[in-house]
This record gives sequence, structure tokens and C-alpha cells, in this order.
Amino acid sequence: MIILNEKHLRSVLDDYINNYYNVSRTHMSLEKDAPVHRPIQSEGRIVSKSVLGGLHHVYRRVA
Repeated sequence: MIILNEKHLRSVLDDYINNYYNVSRTHMSLEKDAPVHRPIQSEGRIVSKSVLGGLHHVYRRVA
């Protein structure tokens, strides 16, 4: 990813922190949970959402 300017950098960091690191990414110190707890979903199909322009993907189940 090429950062174009300060505004772009802040946007990328905001997306990473608010939508990936604290919500979706698992943390070993939290027993593979995220800082923002979410319920375990055991049914439904799995869909993928790209994060940070496709550098990461978040997978979740939908009904």
C-alpha cells in the first residue's frame, strides 16, 4: 500500500484500528477474542470482507 499524504495515512490507520485490530483480529492474550467482544456464530454461510484495500480479510457468518 502506498500512502499518498497525511490525510490518507490517517484514514488507513483509522480503518486498521477501528475495523480490524479492535473488532475483528483475534488476540492471544484475550484467549483468541477481540478487544471488542463479539458472540460466537455457529450457523450461517461465511462471507469475506476486505480490509485495508485487500491487505487483510475478515470472515464472518451471516444468516
